[in-house]
Amino acid sequence: MIRARMLATAVLFHDGDLLMMKRSPNRTLSPGMWAAVGGHLEPHEINDPEAAVLREIQEETGLLPEDLEELRLQYILIRLNEQEIRQQFIYTARTKRRDVNPTEEGELHWIPRAEVMNRSIPFIFRRLLQHYFDRGPHPHVWVGTAGYDSAGTATVHFTELVDPQQV
Repeated sequence: MIRARMLATAVLFHDGDLLMMKRSPNRTLSPGMWAAVGGHLEPHEINDPEAAVLREIQEETGLLPEDLEELRLQYILIRLNEQEIRQQFIYTARTKRRDVNPTEEGELHWIPRAEVMNRSIPFIFRRLLQHYFDRGPHPHVWVGTAGYDSAGTATVHFTELVDPQQV
């Protein structure tokens, strides 16, 4: 049986550095790898992924909504992980401060943008960062679906999310 899981993630910047978490080796998802802060939507957040990402940011970093600037939904990623469809809402923002609280999820570090891609990063998050670094912030949301290209190589296909009625 295929199940569904919804997640919210924050890609946070401060003065050109990206806040990344070196995940604990005891974590179920991507142990020991570098990722962003975030987590699962609680049942009452299913229709409000922004509330979920703000909760996750506060729980994992201590940063409050007033510590953030230009919070925006930038990506929705969809992938199949064994028998689970994962839909992940990715928000970007700038932080007004660098000091963050320790978390049991892993170790938080501010990584200079030029060094980010040198880390061990989960495949789909690596593709998202490459896309974002190549294109920068956008006024629209991108949808990324994990799959294969015509040569059979794993990739993420990005499409602008648009309302055909408004085009």
